[in-house]
Amino acid sequence: MHQLCDTLRVEAHHLEPHRDLMPITTLSGLVAVALYLISLTLQGQAIKARSARTKTQGKVLITGLAAVLAHGISAWSLIARTDGYHFGVTEISTLIFAVIALFAIISSARRPLGNLIIGVFPFAALVIVLSLIIDSNYPAQPIDAGIASHILLSIVAYSLFTLAAVQAAFLAFQNYQLRHKHAASVIKRFPPLQDMERLLFELIWVAQGLLSLGIIAGFVFVEDLGAQGLPHKMFFSVLAWIVFAVLLWGRHQLGWRGNTAIRGTLAGFICLLLGFYGSKFVLEFIL
Repeated sequence: MHQLCDTLRVEAHHLEPHRDLMPITTLSGLVAVALYLISLTLQGQAIKARSARTKTQGKVLITGLAAVLAHGISAWSLIARTDGYHFGVTEISTLIFAVIALFAIISSARRPLGNLIIGVFPFAALVIVLSLIIDSNYPAQPIDAGIASHILLSIVAYSLFTLAAVQAAFLAFQNYQLRHKHAASVIKRFPPLQDMERLLFELIWVAQGLLSLGIIAGFVFVEDLGAQGLPHKMFFSVLAWIVFAVLLWGRHQLGWRGNTAIRGTLAGFICLLLGFYGSKFVLEFIL
């Protein structure tokens, strides 16, 4: 009987941090979802009424930054726990989309690129909801400074490549509409193709540099590269690096643009997607 009581006390002790944590996770997550939806509504108004765009855009950016702050709190409280760091599919996804949303806001502040907010914020809100309702069984992991640098570089690189893929998708849609002379009213409110393409390659250049550092950090700091799932991840990460390197070389040397740039961006992103989520999803939800 005494042994049973001791066991229950230990279990209760382990559960207490999670009870303290969950209200923060849930509350900040729901606040972030609400703010993302408000920001989306304001962005829609800015696109419809171009005359009031500058004034409304300021509200979009402020609301969006508040959403990202709440999103970041929710994501971090899911990942960093007393027993270690949880990097399951749902936890890592919500953190990645917080970073993606932040870069979308920064890009929109520099240029009139509200289309990025329209493309990113709905998914950011959806990922938060999924992170709150789907329980991840991924085991906790202690991390040192070297592994932390590898994870941080990989997350930021992946976030920028995701943003580039969103931009490429908008470019493909805009190209299709213009080529078939379907100049819809929403297309007329998009930034010029040259501006969108310039941002696309700026994102890819920065992301490629970070991915290079992330791959190097992985080889240097990850002790067991043959661990379950890692060879698959490294293979597709290096393959994505090669695809983006060829794309950037083609842009610089041959002036690649338009559909070639779009296809190259999406091909590289698919490689990253397979590497980043492929093995993790199989190990966590199938095996």
